[in-house]
Amino acid sequence: MPFLRLLFLIICVSFIPPLNFHLAQAQEVATIKAVDAAAQEDQTLQLKVRNLLKQLPEYQNVFVTVKGGVVTLKGRVLELDDVTKAEELAAKIDGVVTVNNQIDVETSVEKRLTPAFERFQERLAQFISALPIMAVGLIVFAIVTVFGFLIARMNNPWNAIAPNQFVANLLRQIIRLAFIILGLVLALDIMGATALLSTILGAAGILGLALGFAVKDTVENYIASILLSFRQPFRPRDCVEIAGHEGYVIALTSRATILLTYDGNHVRIPNATVFKGVITNFSRNPERRFSFTIGVESEDLKRAVSIGLNEIRKLSFVLKEPAADGRVDSIGDSSINLWFGGWINQNDTSLAKAKAEAIRKVKRAFEAEGISMPEPIYRVRFDNEISMPKTQSKPKAVKKRPAKLITDDGEQDVSVDKDLQKRLIEEEERNVDGDLLDTNAPQEIK
Repeated sequence: MPFLRLLFLIICVSFIPPLNFHLAQAQEVATIKAVDAAAQEDQTLQLKVRNLLKQLPEYQNVFVTVKGGVVTLKGRVLELDDVTKAEELAAKIDGVVTVNNQIDVETSVEKRLTPAFERFQERLAQFISALPIMAVGLIVFAIVTVFGFLIARMNNPWNAIAPNQFVANLLRQIIRLAFIILGLVLALDIMGATALLSTILGAAGILGLALGFAVKDTVENYIASILLSFRQPFRPRDCVEIAGHEGYVIALTSRATILLTYDGNHVRIPNATVFKGVITNFSRNPERRFSFTIGVESEDLKRAVSIGLNEIRKLSFVLKEPAADGRVDSIGDSSINLWFGGWINQNDTSLAKAKAEAIRKVKRAFEAEGISMPEPIYRVRFDNEISMPKTQSKPKAVKKRPAKLITDDGEQDVSVDKDLQKRLIEEEERNVDGDLLDTNAPQEIK
């Protein structure tokens, strides 16, 4: 019996499979399950990428395959940017390891033109359907703009507010521009295109900035013209000196100040220079002083000053108040220089003619009194060439010139230049439309 039991046990053990067999079978089952899970994940990932790309019309001809988390894209698109965009979209999905982008750009003329033609038809249909609302917007824009132009054309209140016609016209231009912008905003709001307004204003701002740098001097002169029209530092026909140029004011334009020189020439000075420069207005005060110096060799300087001063005071065009004046001014190389000055009313008397007549009268008076004008004296010295004698005679004393009998020939005409004044009037009549100066406007200094 024990033998039979042992035999039965041996037979049963022989039919039991080895342990390695069970381990291999378990590993195979686990591998199959892992492969099935990976395939399932790839299939799920493929559906995600495909569904994402199918939402966009430009990727209708793109095919997606996924293996081991690697997404492969194949197909054709119309634009080169769509190739990069598809790769970026696929890479953003969770689980994608990398993207193998094999998408090509469509080169077929028919396939490229067909979508463009369809888009054109679609936009044309949208434009036709939007024509009624566009017409309403244009009508509103026209009404608002016309209303603004009508307000700008009114004389009041712009002429009452502005100090001169130039500023009044500037206010009118601002009103017109404001109503144009208001009409444009309302029209775009009605058409539902207010976003376009931001684009237009942004482009206008950039363009304005570029133009501002390009025409900096012109803009500076224009702003200076506005400020000068407010300040009114001079009037038409005023005699002024600006930036070293002296003459009569003809007109103040939107760019420059025009002077008429004493020689009848036009001088155009940019208004920016006028506004920032020093302005000497000789016409603001009708009383103006002429002055000159004259050299004498008289030993009695007090008498010479008295003679010259009395001669100036006797002139009919010299004002009694302020009184004329004279004094010893300086010592020259061979003379004593005397200074004389007298006041005139420049509305009636020419400064240049008055000065010339005063010089003539003083010179004649000096000659009549024996006061001579000095002549240049030169001293020549010879070194090591000519031996000079040890004793020299004293130089002869200069004899005083005897007084001359000079008859008074009266005063010459010293009135203002009528031809120049006539020329000024003619120039003002030519520039009446472009002149920013207003005789009724308040001046900077009264």
